[in-house]
Amino acid sequence: MGSSASCLWSGSKSGPGPNGPAAAAASPRSGHVLSRSGRNIQVFSLKELKSATRNFQMTNCIGRGGFGPVYKGDLKDGTQVAIKRLSAESKQGTNEFLTEIDVISNVRHPNLVRLIGCCVEGNNRLLVYEYAENNSLSNALLGPKSRCIPLNWQTRAAICTGTASGLAFLHEEAQPRIVHRDIKASNILLDKTLVPKIGDFGLAKLFPDAITHISTRVAGTMGYLAPEYALLGQLTKKADIYSFGVLLLEVISGESSSKSTWGEDMHVLVEWTWKLREEGRLLEIVDPDVEEYPEEQVLRFIKVALLCTQATAQQRPSMKQVVHMLANETEIDLQNAVPPGVLKEPRRKMGSLGDLALDTSSSQSTRVNAAGSCTTQTRDMNSCNFSTTEVSPR
Repeated sequence: MGSSASCLWSGSKSGPGPNGPAAAAASPRSGHVLSRSGRNIQVFSLKELKSATRNFQMTNCIGRGGFGPVYKGDLKDGTQVAIKRLSAESKQGTNEFLTEIDVISNVRHPNLVRLIGCCVEGNNRLLVYEYAENNSLSNALLGPKSRCIPLNWQTRAAICTGTASGLAFLHEEAQPRIVHRDIKASNILLDKTLVPKIGDFGLAKLFPDAITHISTRVAGTMGYLAPEYALLGQLTKKADIYSFGVLLLEVISGESSSKSTWGEDMHVLVEWTWKLREEGRLLEIVDPDVEEYPEEQVLRFIKVALLCTQATAQQRPSMKQVVHMLANETEIDLQNAVPPGVLKEPRRKMGSLGDLALDTSSSQSTRVNAAGSCTTQTRDMNSCNFSTTEVSPR
């Protein structure tokens, strides 16, 4: 399972409180399938998960994120699983927790990590997921060379299109619709055949007080954050689409957006790509380790990334449109595109998110001060012809 993430969805109704009839399900026997009230969740005992992970030994730890560490486990039947031990304290009772877990477990797609079951004993909350043999895209592509996996263009393109398909499903077809607040390489897991699977969707619903109060806390990773989300707390599907655009460029370039800079002006990946476009040198962004690739397809993927990272959320395509564009089913026109919105940390150390600045070159400049007030100066920004629907999660 991946290392970190958080997501939001349009809320579902919770079941009875922790003292209701289903509260007795808190300590079911190992492997029991909880089907009361229409649920179909496999519930594991803490004893079984301790055995699977050798009592959560650090040698079994394969990731760590905002919600807690992830361990590789081997169940008694030989099934390999990834076990996320939630460290945040959920305010929900047992029944309400299981209701939300049931919702997550029913969101299924070939490009989403499957939630197998959970454990709820005392204060312990653990989630059991399918195991991804090749860990994450971050390790395979952006990690130390000794741990990287050689990825040719065909494989990279399949990872991009598969991830786009999974995210489009979360946005447009999942019940309920889900906004994933932390799309990044470490949350894209790779199975034994390198099929990409988006991990950690839906977890923020389990910790509403600590995680989902977006007016005071922004979840996400620097380098992937959409400007309107990081600066103003405006969370919609378009924030995910911005992050996906950054991810696309990372896959194409083999470089980390949050760790690498280019040129004398210390451009981040999105900025540098735009500069190369202006100079007619877009293909220079391609990872030199990719020896052969179809130029037309690569250019199409880069252009899609630039559309996804437009400074204004309304100018970004929907994920369904992204899927069609990547598959060459839609014409891509950058005529009305503007420089991407780029969130930068000032060189001096800042103490709060309120000191971050948005740089969109000549198109727009925005700064949010520590008090939270926002001033924006915008030149004429041509609007794209994309037809979009914004869904604000609750």
